[in-house]
Amino acid sequence: MTIGAAGRTDQDALASVEASFLTLRQISKRFGEQLAVRRADLDIVEGEFLTLLGPSGCGKTTLLRIIGGFERPDQGTLTFRGRDLVNAPPERRPFNMVFQSYALFPHMTVSENVAYGLRAAGVARSELRTRVRAMLELVHLDALGERAVRELSGGQQQRVALGRALVNEPAVLLLDEPLAALDLQLRKQLQDDLRAIQRRLGTTFVYVTHDQEEALTLSQRIVLMNDGDLIQVGTPRDVYERPYTRFVAEFVGETNVIPCEVVAVDDRGCTVRFPGGATWPLRHFGDSDLQAGHSALAIVRPEHVEITDDLHAPFAGALQETVFLGPACRHVVRLDDGTPIRVLGPAHGSTAIDARVGLSISSGEGVVVPEESSKVGIGDAPQET
Repeated sequence: MTIGAAGRTDQDALASVEASFLTLRQISKRFGEQLAVRRADLDIVEGEFLTLLGPSGCGKTTLLRIIGGFERPDQGTLTFRGRDLVNAPPERRPFNMVFQSYALFPHMTVSENVAYGLRAAGVARSELRTRVRAMLELVHLDALGERAVRELSGGQQQRVALGRALVNEPAVLLLDEPLAALDLQLRKQLQDDLRAIQRRLGTTFVYVTHDQEEALTLSQRIVLMNDGDLIQVGTPRDVYERPYTRFVAEFVGETNVIPCEVVAVDDRGCTVRFPGGATWPLRHFGDSDLQAGHSALAIVRPEHVEITDDLHAPFAGALQETVFLGPACRHVVRLDDGTPIRVLGPAHGSTAIDARVGLSISSGEGVVVPEESSKVGIGDAPQET
């Protein structure tokens, strides 16, 4: 898929991706006066790990529940392999859902919980035993099959919920912040397991989280949402390195936001002028129409800022803080106008606090975005591997 000159998705290329496996068009949902989802267009590719990412209240869980059939949209279409699912109840959709609360049957054993859906579907006993055994092995619970679920830890219970949702071989697995209640170490372990399970089974995962690191770790594509809008869709690398707006840049990772003025525009990006008078070439993505003379914002990640002895660099200021992180150091340099610039650099070497230093942007790095933008960017679908 390609993005046209105006930043919009090439619809012909989009239509060729997996022949509309799961397609949302103009989906909107309102709760009273609150608009939870606004005209969402999204194509979900078969076999991908897609994450809906955004702050609390942005509409990501509502969109997931609409896909699952637990909420009905006020308008729009939802099709699966060409079949309209808008009016289909959850049990008539080839999807399963994993909830943050686990939603297990406490009076049943681990095996009985995992087998529940197969029994309801009338699967023969011999096949049921084989599939349950294989699923328990996949989620690393094969030694706990006869254990009561109330005796398990939170992480183990979430593995049971995952096994129960996957054993029926759904076309799509929906996961609503399934790791949010777990401690950090266990959450990271289960992230690795989720990624491995998804790759092994090839099941399409649609995952909801507000944790940007989790989204970057797990996803093939990320849908970044805010205030009910799909702000940007793309691979983790694209969302991190090619933000279309200030919101995207600040929500995904740490960044420096520096006011500037556009002085020239070409097909590779923009040349901007910073308040101190220095000019610098920056890349530009999305479909915002930046023109010479426009006020804009330079987006520069801390790892792309370099401290130098050259006080004629694009920026200069006083070193305010240095924090040793082991393999790297985090520095804060305060510019003459009071703007703090964060730098992530090598741990070797030292500069005295309050010393005057110059700051340069790594060649080819940095992005320019408009001061304000509500544009939506749709990134490329993942390629088959």
